[in-house]
Amino acid sequence: MSTSMSVTKSYTNRLKSDVKCMLENFEGIVKLCKTDDDQTQISKATRSELIAFEMEVRAANIVRAGESLLKLVSDMKQYLILNDFPSVNEAIAQNSKLFRTKQVECDRKLTSLVDDMSTELYELEEEYYTSNYK
Repeated sequence: MSTSMSVTKSYTNRLKSDVKCMLENFEGIVKLCKTDDDQTQISKATRSELIAFEMEVRAANIVRAGESLLKLVSDMKQYLILNDFPSVNEAIAQNSKLFRTKQVECDRKLTSLVDDMSTELYELEEEYYTSNYK
């Protein structure tokens, strides 16, 4: 059970770090949007370019964290599919039961067909051997 617990803990840590990264970068973008009228050493155009670049970097970080979350969801689905033995066994048992009932039904139909064919064949042989045209 320790591997399952460590995998779950790893998923939880990845989730928390990605969400935290998204939140921090979003807050950083919001903080950049407020206007400061205080005088600085750099010109407004330079400051504007600097803010635009920082926003692009933060937006890229948000996108990267979102992609990481999508990868996390994919990994969790794969882990669940590959390691959910009770449901896999249940599905196999259900399919096995279904196929056994189909087999019994097919066997019953085949037996009925064999009986019908043997009856017809017997009647045809009877007709042939009693016929004047042999």
